Amino acid sequence: MSTVIRFSPGLSTWILHNLQQGCDPMALIQQMQAQQMTTPVASAIVAAFVDAYRSGRPVPIDQIEFDEQAPAYVVEKPILRPGTSFQTTDRLMRIAARAERPMLAVLEGVLSADECDELIALAKPRLTRSTFVDPQTGMNVVSGQRSSFGMFFRLQENDFIARLDRRISEVMNLPLENGEGLQILFYPTGAQSAPHFDFLVPSNVANRDSLARSGQRVSTMVTYLNNVASGGETIFPEVGYRVSPLRGNAVYFEYCNSLQQLDHASLHASSIVESGEKWVATKWMRQRRFISADEAGRASM
Repeated sequence: MSTVIRFSPGLSTWILHNLQQGCDPMALIQQMQAQQMTTPVASAIVAAFVDAYRSGRPVPIDQIEFDEQAPAYVVEKPILRPGTSFQTTDRLMRIAARAERPMLAVLEGVLSADECDELIALAKPRLTRSTFVDPQTGMNVVSGQRSSFGMFFRLQENDFIARLDRRISEVMNLPLENGEGLQILFYPTGAQSAPHFDFLVPSNVANRDSLARSGQRVSTMVTYLNNVASGGETIFPEVGYRVSPLRGNAVYFEYCNSLQQLDHASLHASSIVESGEKWVATKWMRQRRFISADEAGRASM
């Protein structure tokens, strides 16, 4: 259901002026909240201005239509650097393909063959059955949604992992400290993961606490550690993309903009491994420094 939201022409002028000056849209929303405007309404108004301003269309004068279900996701300038290639401290990254919605890129040669093999060897003794976060309880539970095995490295837990964490943070173009620990997933023959989102939904205490500490997840990079004999593609069912798992390559995607909107086109899954096995390394980036629940607990003692 749509509702017409009316506002003063003065607010229209103020928002447009600040956008032209390069102000962060989230800062505008926060100032409007300080004037007792609700978050959904402030976000919807600013989103309408950002969308019009960046597309070259006329900006609203004194009203917008507000979809009470959800405003349209505003596609912004990607965090990932432009171009067909870019240089990190220790490696040249080549971009084989890009998409606008969801913001997605396929990168070649993120890890060397030796680095892939070493990650697998280090992870194997620490694998446990993969879980997912129950949105109602916030607890990690085993489910048919995932039939893989996984483990997490601590951020920079040794020299090798530290080198990879630094490189990956350069690729994802966000501070190293914003990254969660590198996750390794192993899919044996017949394993898969059901369609899911990587962003956190504040439907339970654990997620709300994590969001308060570190902000929302904004981007994901899944790096393939081996060539899969058959199957195991990363699928984006909302848009019909499939990315083949090739050793050392990665698929990168973004799903949270500066307006705090979440892109549901980022829904993704791992198709069934029909033959062979599949190993991947996943990195999630947050809006600010990642603070785990364990770290927060130790700090409060």
